[in-house]
Amino acid sequence: MKKFLVLLAVLWAAVLPLRRAQAADAIADPAVAAIEAWLNDVHTMKARFTQMAPAGEVTRGTFYLRRPGRLRFEYDPPIRDFIVADGHFVYYWNDSLQQQSNAPIGATIADFLLRDRLDFGGDILVKDVLREPGKVHLSLIQAKEPDQGTLTLVFEEKPLKLLRWEVVDALGQMTQVFLDDIQMGVTLDQGLFYFISPARNPQELNH
Repeated sequence: MKKFLVLLAVLWAAVLPLRRAQAADAIADPAVAAIEAWLNDVHTMKARFTQMAPAGEVTRGTFYLRRPGRLRFEYDPPIRDFIVADGHFVYYWNDSLQQQSNAPIGATIADFLLRDRLDFGGDILVKDVLREPGKVHLSLIQAKEPDQGTLTLVFEEKPLKLLRWEVVDALGQMTQVFLDDIQMGVTLDQGLFYFISPARNPQELNH
């Protein structure tokens, strides 16, 4: 159950509401337009990821993205859990329980990355833009449901490159996903983005 909650935190988490005035100030930052254009130019991506949970638990795996609507988090063995978005729903497979859970993409933080076109200032609000040397942090929320979750994208600024993203909950707990070995514009097997319930062993396929 603990790992189930950690994995879901990457995709949705509750946060405190944001004042619209803050969003209006942040969107004027020139980095916002550059990041919006960069994200809208991404069609496929493959990367290694390292996930750090609030309690410090670290897991690794491979991340696949095909916009619009499709992603997959596949964890390295011995973990057999996975997350997949098929264009309509996000599914989470809990291997220890042999159970899946799902939610519509639009009800999850994954919606920020998976929609066909991103428009900051429309139904996606820019909460804040922060900088550190060579990096820019862009925090996003949904305008209609500001308490649903905050997603912060961290980019290397020159040249623009996605380094990680962060989800922060109402208690201030942060789940981080770091990306390495990013490949853009790659051909990805369509089968990666279907949810197929794994069997415990090959014999179950015959029952």
